Amino acid sequence: MFRATAACAVIVCGASLATAGEFNPTLSVGSKAPAWSKLPGTDGKTHSLDDLKSKDVVVVVFTCNSCPYARDYEGRMMDFVKKHGDKAALVAINVNKVAEDSLEKMTERAKEKAFNYPYLFDETQKIAKDYGATSTPEFFVLNKDREVVYMGAMDDNTDASKAKVSYVEEAVVAALKGQSPKTKETAAVGCLVRYVKDRKKK
Repeated sequence: MFRATAACAVIVCGASLATAGEFNPTLSVGSKAPAWSKLPGTDGKTHSLDDLKSKDVVVVVFTCNSCPYARDYEGRMMDFVKKHGDKAALVAINVNKVAEDSLEKMTERAKEKAFNYPYLFDETQKIAKDYGATSTPEFFVLNKDREVVYMGAMDDNTDASKAKVSYVEEAVVAALKGQSPKTKETAAVGCLVRYVKDRKKK
C-alpha cells in the first residue's frame, strides 16, 4: 500500500513539474501560449493575440519603462522588427503599475523612441502571470500554432556590443522553418516584474 501511494505521489509530482520550465514557474516549451485580448496600446488602439493571425511567428516581450535593462533592449527589439517584421511580429507588454510605467508614460516613451512595435499595458497583470514572466525584459517566441518554442533572454549579453548569440532570432528562424531551436530556454536577465502583492485579510 505504501509503495503504491509513494509511486502515485511521484507521478503527481512529476506531472506538476512538467507544467513548468527550467527557469519559468508556469510554462514549459511546447505549452500553448496564453492569449490576450483588448489590451490598450500606446497607439490609442486595443490589441489581441488574434490580431496577429497573419504572422507565422510572434515574439512576446514583457518589458517596461522603468527598468534600465528593458530600456537597453529597445534598440535591439526595433532592429529585430526591421529584419523580421514581414513574417514575425514582436509585441511588448508592460504590467507594472508604478507611475513611471503608466500608459501615459509608456505613450511618451513610444513616441520619443519611435517604437516600430506595439507597446501594450495590462493593468490586471494577468497576462504576465499567465506566462510566468518574472523579469523585464523577458522574451517568449511562439510558432505558427502559437506554442512556446523559446523563452528567456533575448541574447547572451545585456551589453549589445558583447552579445554574440541572439537566442530569440535563432528561435524565430527555426520556427519559420517549422523546426525547434537549439536553445529552448534561458534565464531572463533584468528587473523583477512589479507584481502587486495580494494582501488578504486575516
